[in-house]
Amino acid sequence: MFSQSKWALRFYKSNVLISTGFPQVQLLISKPLVCLFLCLKDALWLYIGRLLVGCGIGLLSYVVPVYIAEITPKNLRGGFTAVHQLMICCGMSLTYLIGAFVNWRILAVIGIVPCLVQLLSLPFIPDSPRWLAKVGRLKESDSSLQRLRGKNADIYKEANEIRDYTEELQQQTEASIIGLFQLQYLKSLTVGLGLMILQQFGGINGIVFYANSIFISAGFSESIGTIAMVAVKIPMTTLGVFLMDRSGRRPLLLLSAVGTCIGCFLAALSFFLQDIHKWKEVSPILALVGVLVYVGSYSLGMGAIPWVIMSEIFPINVKGSAGSLVTLVNWLCSWIISYAFNFLMTWSSTGTFIGFAVTCGFTILFVAKLVPETKGRTLEEIQASLNSNSTKR
Repeated sequence: MFSQSKWALRFYKSNVLISTGFPQVQLLISKPLVCLFLCLKDALWLYIGRLLVGCGIGLLSYVVPVYIAEITPKNLRGGFTAVHQLMICCGMSLTYLIGAFVNWRILAVIGIVPCLVQLLSLPFIPDSPRWLAKVGRLKESDSSLQRLRGKNADIYKEANEIRDYTEELQQQTEASIIGLFQLQYLKSLTVGLGLMILQQFGGINGIVFYANSIFISAGFSESIGTIAMVAVKIPMTTLGVFLMDRSGRRPLLLLSAVGTCIGCFLAALSFFLQDIHKWKEVSPILALVGVLVYVGSYSLGMGAIPWVIMSEIFPINVKGSAGSLVTLVNWLCSWIISYAFNFLMTWSSTGTFIGFAVTCGFTILFVAKLVPETKGRTLEEIQASLNSNSTKR
C-alpha cells in the first residue's frame, strides 16, 4: 500500500483507468481466489485473496478522495468528498444486512459484482484538469475542466488559477518520503498525519469490530445494539455531507470530537458501574447510549473529514509521497487498535474507554490549534497558505 499510493498518484490523473482500475482488478482477482479456497479448502488462497483486497482498498482509500477533490468546484468539494465516506458507510451496512442471511463465503463472491461494475465504468471518467496542466497538456486540461463544470460555464478564472499555481510548482522537484520532512511541508504533514493518528487512536475500529462483545459485556442484547448502531451511522454520515460545505470542516470536526469524547466517557462510566456493582439496571442502557453517541459523532465528522482535508492540503508535487505516508499511518494505527482492543478490554473495560476519551479530548485541542478551515477556498489557495515557503504568491 505504501508504494501503491505513490505509484497511483504518478499515473492516475493522466489515466484514471490505471489508477482506480488497478485496485479493482486486484479485488476482482481476490474474489475467485476466495472461491478456490471454498473448493480446495486451502487457506493459502484465502490469505492471497485477503492480501489483494487489502492492497486494493488501501490504494482506493487515498486515490478516490484526492481525485474527487481535484475535479469538484470549491463550494461543493467537501460534500462531494464526504459522499465517498457515506457510500462506504452504506456499503458496509448493506454488507451487514446481506451477511445476516448468507454465509461469509457467498458474501465474498457477491463482492465481485460492484467491483466489475466500477471497473467497466472507469473509461468514462474524465481526467483531472490539475494533473493534465501539470504534465503540460493545457488544452486537454481546459477541455476536461469545461466538461466537469458544464458546457456553458465560464472556466477562465479557475483555469488560469490552476495554470499559474502549476507553473510555480513545476519549479519544485517531486519530493521523496524523506523530502516531505522539510520545513515548507511541515504544517501540512503535521495536520495530515495528526488527524489520521487521532482518528484511529480514538478507538473507532476497535469499537465497531467488537461492538457485539461490548454490548454483551455491558449486559445488553448484541442484535439490538448492532442494529441501533447501523441505524445511527447512515443518517449522521448523511448529515455530515450536507453540513460539510455549509458549516465548514473545523466546526464539524470539533463537534464530532466532543461527541466521541462524551460517548467514550459514558461507555467507561457504564463499565465502571458494573465493576462496583451499582445501578445494574442502568449500566447496559448507558453502554448502548455511549456507543451510539460515539458512532454518531464519529460519522458526523471524524470519519470523513480527515480524508477530505488530506485530499486538499498537499501540493501536487508531493501528493504521491504524502499520500503514501498518510495512508500507511492511518491503516497501521487501525491495525494496532484492532489488534490491541480485545487485550485492552480484558485488562480494563473502563480504562480502555477512558483512554479513548482522553485521545478524543486531545483531538479537540489539535483541531482548535492546528487544523485550518478549507471551506470555500481553492486547492491552490489552501496549499499556498499551508506551504508558504514552497510557493511565493
